[in-house]
Amino acid sequence: MGKERVSIYHIAKEAGVSPATVSRVLTHNANVSDEKRIRVEELILKYDFRPNAMARGLSNTQSKIIGLLAPDIRNPFYANLAVECERAASESGYILMLCNSMNNLVMEEYHLQKMFEQRVDALILMGGRVDELVSDEEYVEKMNQIAGTTPVVITGKLDGSDCFQVNIDEAQAMDKLMEYLIHNGHSNICLMGGRKNVNSTYSKRIRYRGSLRKYGIPFRTEYMVETQEYSLEAGYQAMNDLFDSKIELPTAIIAINDLTALGIVQSIRQHSLRIPEDISVASFDNTFLAASCTPRLTSVGYNYDKFGDKLVETAIAALEGKNPEKLQLIPPELVVRESCRSILTEGLY
Repeated sequence: MGKERVSIYHIAKEAGVSPATVSRVLTHNANVSDEKRIRVEELILKYDFRPNAMARGLSNTQSKIIGLLAPDIRNPFYANLAVECERAASESGYILMLCNSMNNLVMEEYHLQKMFEQRVDALILMGGRVDELVSDEEYVEKMNQIAGTTPVVITGKLDGSDCFQVNIDEAQAMDKLMEYLIHNGHSNICLMGGRKNVNSTYSKRIRYRGSLRKYGIPFRTEYMVETQEYSLEAGYQAMNDLFDSKIELPTAIIAINDLTALGIVQSIRQHSLRIPEDISVASFDNTFLAASCTPRLTSVGYNYDKFGDKLVETAIAALEGKNPEKLQLIPPELVVRESCRSILTEGLY
């Protein structure tokens, strides 16, 4: 049955309920049993049923809830952003419903379905599937079905989806950090951490190589280190492996995030080297970890309050039919602290 031929009456017949019951589900009326509501919602998703404007106008009932799905709120990046989203939602008269997928793709889809069943007004997705370099076709189709009735805003990408994107300008973030290090005399620069099949990491890796080429610095494969996790433990192990390899140590290391940077710092200290005297360390995200580390980390951050504002504003604008931009970029800013130094005076550049 093509979606262009599906009506409220088709949905009602297949679900074994009355058209009035389908209408109540569509308008988020509470007077529907969970069993019937679930049957109807499953068919709405199955056929990507989108009621016409007249049907939608039958009720302006809203839950005033925005669903937010994050991979792991223990990561300071997601914690910062979630808090700012909750603040922005509250200021606009909405409540934020937060779920963690714990980096489990099955759990991610489970939470998505549950939030849809809870009739949230809009969804904000961070990380997980939306950060994959190659978008999963079935997942995109599922998200398009949800986006047909519920606005979806993502902080990554889903090729072919109807979602709105509010993203960090990853290219500019890497450019700022590379230019800072190169202008301070560094040419042996290592990029450490992250998986190349993650879109944000892939973008940084490509821009890293582009910066080296721009300044005539040879690319060294051993200075682009991949890790499976974005954690302190991953950074610690990666730096230990670099020491064990006996290759020439870089003068500067860029960590994929602040958590990874902490592990790198631990390893460097355990090998009796100093930061920044022996090796400079910089990172991305500029969370509280960067400011509380010793020495404090130079880090590229993002204005989290404006980031949160933009995510929530986009969700609400889409909900109100105001047609916000499909792609919006959050500009990064470089925060220079004590973990990096200039080596120009040593004649190494």
